[in-house]
Amino acid sequence: MRVGCAGEGAHRERRRVLSEEVWRELQSQGTSRSFRERSVMLRQGSPGTHLLALTDGLAKVVCREPSGAVTWLAFRGPGDLLGEVSVFNGTSRTAEVVALTPCTAVVLEAQRFRRFVEQRGLVMDLMRQALSRLRESDVHRTELLTLPLVVRLARALLRLAELTAPAAEPDVVQLTGLSQEEIAQATGVTRNSVIAGLQRLREAGAVETARRVIVIKDMKTLRHWASAD
Repeated sequence: MRVGCAGEGAHRERRRVLSEEVWRELQSQGTSRSFRERSVMLRQGSPGTHLLALTDGLAKVVCREPSGAVTWLAFRGPGDLLGEVSVFNGTSRTAEVVALTPCTAVVLEAQRFRRFVEQRGLVMDLMRQALSRLRESDVHRTELLTLPLVVRLARALLRLAELTAPAAEPDVVQLTGLSQEEIAQATGVTRNSVIAGLQRLREAGAVETARRVIVIKDMKTLRHWASAD
C-alpha cells in the first residue's frame, strides 16, 4: 500500500517529463563526467554555458547569500536536469549544485542542448517540468508552515528514497551522504530538532541511523508518519 502525500505526487509528476527514449537520446548529446562526493557540480554566479543530466548519485541545490547564509532549495537524483534555466535565459547561475554522494552526469553544451530541444519539440515538456518544480517548492513552503516536524522529516526521507531508487519499490533504502545539518535545512528546523525527530522514527521502527547514513527499514511505517496531519 502506498500512502500518498502532496510532496510525493509533485516529485513523481516531475520525473515523468522526459520519456526513457528521449532521456537516452539526450545523454548521447554530451560527455559523461564523474563528480566526487561534496564537490561543486555547478557554481553559483557562473555563466550558463552548459547543463548536466544527472545519471547517478544524489545532489543538493542551494543558494549562497552575500551574508554567507546558505538556503536549501532542493535535492536532485538520477533523471534530473541541472542548470537548464541559465542555459535558456542566458543569465548567470542563481544557485549552486553540490554532490552529496559520488555523482555521474552528462555534460551538455548549451547551444547543442537548445538545438536538441527545438528539434525534438521538447519546449512544452520542459515548461511542464519548470511548473512542476515551482509546485514542489510551493508544497515545501506550505509544509514548513503547517506540518509538525516529524511529518516533514518523514516526507523528506520518502522523497530522498524515491530519488535514490526511482524505478523500484524496495523494502529497505539506504540514504548516504546527508548530514543532520542538511536535513535540518531541508525541513526548516534546527539540528537538535532533527535528532529528536529521527529518534521518534527509530522508536517507531521506520529507520536506523549512523553517521551520514539513514536506513529506511519500514516504508509502510514511514508513509504512515508522512501522511499524518
